[in-house]
Amino acid sequence: MNQQFKHAMLPVTTHDELARQNFVQSLKAHIFSEISPGNKVIYEKVAKPQFEQEHQHPPNNRHEIRQAMLNQPYYRWWSALQRIQQEMMWESVTSSVEQQLPKLIERSQNQGSELGSLTLDPNFKIPAYQTAVDIHCMPGGYHSEFVEDDVTVGAVYDRGTYLYGRGWLGPLNDDMGLSIVHNYLEKEYPEFRPGKILDMGCSVGHSTLPYVDAYPDAEVHAIDIGAPMLRYAHARAESLGKRVHFSQQNAEHTHFPDESFDLVVSHILLHEIPTPAIRNVMRECYRLLAPGGMMIHAEAPLYRDMDTFTAFIYDWQTANNNEPFWSAMRDLDLMAVATQAGFEADQVIQTFVPNGVWKAKLSTSNSQSSGMNSRGTWFVFAATKSN
Repeated sequence: MNQQFKHAMLPVTTHDELARQNFVQSLKAHIFSEISPGNKVIYEKVAKPQFEQEHQHPPNNRHEIRQAMLNQPYYRWWSALQRIQQEMMWESVTSSVEQQLPKLIERSQNQGSELGSLTLDPNFKIPAYQTAVDIHCMPGGYHSEFVEDDVTVGAVYDRGTYLYGRGWLGPLNDDMGLSIVHNYLEKEYPEFRPGKILDMGCSVGHSTLPYVDAYPDAEVHAIDIGAPMLRYAHARAESLGKRVHFSQQNAEHTHFPDESFDLVVSHILLHEIPTPAIRNVMRECYRLLAPGGMMIHAEAPLYRDMDTFTAFIYDWQTANNNEPFWSAMRDLDLMAVATQAGFEADQVIQTFVPNGVWKAKLSTSNSQSSGMNSRGTWFVFAATKSN
């Protein structure tokens, strides 16, 4: 398995901590490759015929498939394993971070001369839709602070994201940003040179930094709601020699002036917020973009791009994994949302871009599982503001 890049802020694992983390990765791989496929077999051979006999028609959507599958012992066993593995993963990382938290805080405050900046708002109000639940079961979500100058959730997210994907986002967890830059912007808009860039919902800056490398003359800003995330993000970027201006802001309503940016991006932000917030984010993107500027939101596919059974499997995230907005976002008519925000319909693009750019940047690849390390494509929702 490719190893996560050991930058100065990455939590250091002891032998036993690493062994536990390797175990939860192996368990995830086993569930994915050996157990998950059995759900389709149970559906086709047992659940679907039973549903058809009872209702005189096959399941028509993911909700009816869920109704058919919910009492199947195999599906319930798989679902329980999925949830247990998710909680075990976060616990394996959290316990490691807690052991070294004072050192991580000290490192975050001693990065030497600053390239970028960090601006936190002591009066910032975390949206209720983030405080109501620990998103994707991560203890503390994106925002919780437990000690002064806390970086806990940032450190947990950095390491946990790598474990969750078993390396398929690359050694720096930056595949989304790399894919947008190299497989979309550079190919479709080779002359585009944004002078000012904003990353909305940046978390620890995984996907922010590729824009710094791709556009070295640009002024790059990144916002998030969580102070611990941003402290960690800033220290991480500084340790990697990247200039980013991080600030604590809500992407629904930022403090930046009108027409401040040439490029506004987000990476898996939309499925973490409710539909009214998505509408606000789109309106804010339109307000912030200079004429001719572009917004790009990278996500996993929408339900319309999946077969019904795959949509049902995806829907597990909302039903069982503390992702309350996952499915609502994938059902949303994003074109309508964008045009209501002010974008012209003929300036809106919905497409897919290949992932895995990070592999080409490595001289060798020792992926543990090609199926897990190459997911194929990212869904891209983009729009240009008319001149």
